[in-house]
Amino acid sequence: MITSDAIASLPEISKSKRKIVELQQVSKFYGEKDNETLVKALDGVSFVIQEGEYCAIMGASGSGKSTCMNIIGCLDSATSGKYFLDEEDVSNMQESDLAGVRNLKIGFVFQQYHLLAQLSALENVMLPMAYANIRPKEQKERAAAALERVAMGHRLHNRPNQMSGGQQQRVAIARAIVNNPVMLLADEPTGALDSHTTAEVMDLFGALNASGITVVMVTHETDVAKNTQRIIWFRDGQIIHDNLSPSDLTSAIK
Repeated sequence: MITSDAIASLPEISKSKRKIVELQQVSKFYGEKDNETLVKALDGVSFVIQEGEYCAIMGASGSGKSTCMNIIGCLDSATSGKYFLDEEDVSNMQESDLAGVRNLKIGFVFQQYHLLAQLSALENVMLPMAYANIRPKEQKERAAAALERVAMGHRLHNRPNQMSGGQQQRVAIARAIVNNPVMLLADEPTGALDSHTTAEVMDLFGALNASGITVVMVTHETDVAKNTQRIIWFRDGQIIHDNLSPSDLTSAIK
């Protein structure tokens, strides 16, 4: 269970909300423009996600949602258009600079956890700080605090094979928040979990968002998306809905 003390220890939303994600007419093409095999993965996509929002990005396979996630996560660059992350234009950054941005500004949570099997929970959570040149003592302190926040303080020295899937995902979430990123970006974070554990992990995301963390979740599961506050729906590389409420989800996507 996530305690009130743990939630209180997380950063609060600033009263003056800023734009965490802003896409301006973003397109992503694969292939040559004059070639019949040109694929338009994204076609003129524009939207804004403000500080403290809890959004789901949805769409069928091939709709463009994964391409959009890769651009938002600075894992790929757009063919055209502008992307502002935390009000900084990252559209034309070099890969070396993007790597630094990813580490400090974005906390990633994936379906398969991506924990290193030979490391303990504490050591796995310390990894992002090693790349941020943080002193080892502070790394341990911050990693332990992050694990406490996700109710895994009792598993500091356990390795992944000593934990359930839900516990591994909690460790992965602790790793994602340990650098105090401006955004949590989750890609199908409950895809490998059973329904009971899915509910627990979604409660954790909700608690983190309530504490002020901006959460963007890519999912194909309507039951998961209904836990968020706003849904952005993709189809054929374009946005069909950019401000869909969870209560309207079922009727809107028919």
